[in-house]
Order: sequence, then C-alpha cells, then structure tokens
Amino acid sequence: MKHIKLGDLDVSRIGLGAMGMSHGYTDSGTDEEESIRTLHRALELGVTHIDTAEIYGPYVNEELVGRALKGRRDQVVIATKFGMVAHSGKGAGNLDSSPANIRTAVEGSLKRLGTDHIDLYYQHRVDPSTPIEDTVGAVAELIAEGKVRAFGLSEAGPDTIRRAHAVQPVTAVQSEYSLWTRGIEDRVLPVLRELGIGLVPFSPLGHGFLTGTVRSEADFKPGDFRHGNPRFTGENFRRNLALADEVQAIAADAGATPAQVAIAWLLSQGDDIAPIPGTKRVARVEENTAADALTLTSEQLDQLSSLPPAAGDTHTEAQAQMLER
Repeated sequence: MKHIKLGDLDVSRIGLGAMGMSHGYTDSGTDEEESIRTLHRALELGVTHIDTAEIYGPYVNEELVGRALKGRRDQVVIATKFGMVAHSGKGAGNLDSSPANIRTAVEGSLKRLGTDHIDLYYQHRVDPSTPIEDTVGAVAELIAEGKVRAFGLSEAGPDTIRRAHAVQPVTAVQSEYSLWTRGIEDRVLPVLRELGIGLVPFSPLGHGFLTGTVRSEADFKPGDFRHGNPRFTGENFRRNLALADEVQAIAADAGATPAQVAIAWLLSQGDDIAPIPGTKRVARVEENTAADALTLTSEQLDQLSSLPPAAGDTHTEAQAQMLER
C-alpha cells in the first residue's frame, strides 16, 4: 500500500472509515465479529488510517475500534472527532465545540479507544456559537499535553480553515468528495493546497451508490442515512442509476470493479488525498484496498471526470445546515 503525508502523519493513502460498522446504515451494528475481522484484515492489507467519531452510535463505534486495535495500536493512525455531542446535557446531535466540552470529549474518546493519545482529532462540524479560535486553542493545549498529535476540521469552509490554521496548523480537512460530490473543488481544495493541508474524503463511493450494488429505494430501512435522502429517492434515484451504470461500464473496460475505479479516480486527483471508504465486511475492504494498485488511463480518467453531476442534494435540509462548504 502506498503512503502519503497528512502534515507530519504518515498514512496509507487508502484508509478505513469505521462508522458503518455501528451507525448510519441498514444493518449497522448487527455483526460486531465481522466488523472486527474487517478491521484486522484492513491492517493485514496495509491500511494504517482508521477513522471513527464519538457521535457514531454514539460512543459504540469508538469502543469497537478500541477493542479491535487492542495490542495493535502502534500499527495505526487513529482519527476521531468531537463536537456533535454536547456533554453538558443536550446530548448527541447537538453542536458544542466549547473548550470545556472538548475536554470532556477527549477523555471519553481516549478511554473508549484504549489509548493515551489520538493521532488526528477533528472538529466534526463547525460550531457557530463558539469562535473557531477558542476551539482550536483548546485542541492546541491537548497537543501540548500529548493527548492529541494533530488537529483536523470536517466540512469546514475556506474562512474557517484559514482562521483555524492561523492558530494551530490544520493537518487535514475531512469532507465528502467523490465522483458524484465534487463541490469542494472550486472553494475548499485550492485553500487546502495553498496552506499545505491534506484532504481526507469520506463517502468516496457515494454512500454505496458508486459500487453499482444499490438498485432500489427498498434497500434502505428507516434509520439508514440514505432513507429519505434526496439522492436516493424518486426521480433523482432513477437518474443516478444511469450515473452508476456509466461507472460500471468504465470499470468493465478497466478490468476492475466500480468501487475500485471510483477510488482510483480520487487517488489520481493528487498526492495530498487519502480517502477513507467505509465498510463493515472483509470482502469489501479487500476490494477497496485493491484500488491502490489500479492505474486508470488518461481516457478513462477523462470519462470519469466528465460524468454529469448527481441529481439531488447530498444531504437533507437539516443536515446541510451543519455544512460550511
């Protein structure tokens, strides 16, 4: 597996997003043993970058990752996130990036992960009620204390990124980025490259759509992120099936799977990009990591880059209010 640098962090250029093992998708949390096997198999395949968050569950995903990595901590860069659980009483789903809340959050994450330090600690969503300078200052203190190695932002816009970076170097920005979600290319990605900040794309497979295995709205149970999502319903869904079929055709030409082609396209966008495709199955992590060895032709890359945009918004209106793109 090839590696890249996110700031001073050396990571495999394909990581593993652990969220779906516990949270967000149909059947999440139903097979812990398979999830742990998947994490172990990822390490065997050279994956060194594991991503989780306190909100996933909440809490249970960090606990799962902690159990899976027991005795293997020195093999991985662990990334987790704070700010979507208000520990003062409002609870999960409420933004709070105040210094006091961060102090509570980090202690909980360290305990659940079974470690004395977090390699990459992200603000999960920008908290409009707390100045970003206060948030970053609190994380900078944790870095000075050795509890955190590096700071990151998730779904932050250019102004927030610049203000944060002026206080404490931002190692990485995490954002949804894939063949069918490319909005960060015009506003966010140029700022990251100007400042030397890495990009960690989540949902590089379009929440499963780009794998070609999603064919019906009936696939999603209530509680699944995609149930009721604009891109996965009605006419938008039918239009997006045609997009998935185009990726499938290019994959057939490349002798690869659609998932591998979608990841390989992302990797071709720069050596400062480290996607974290999520899965809870061994077979899928084997498929995804094999994209590291796939080289697409210039014609195939042009075909992929020229695909029409996905139909529908990537989030519901309520979810979109937490984004700063």
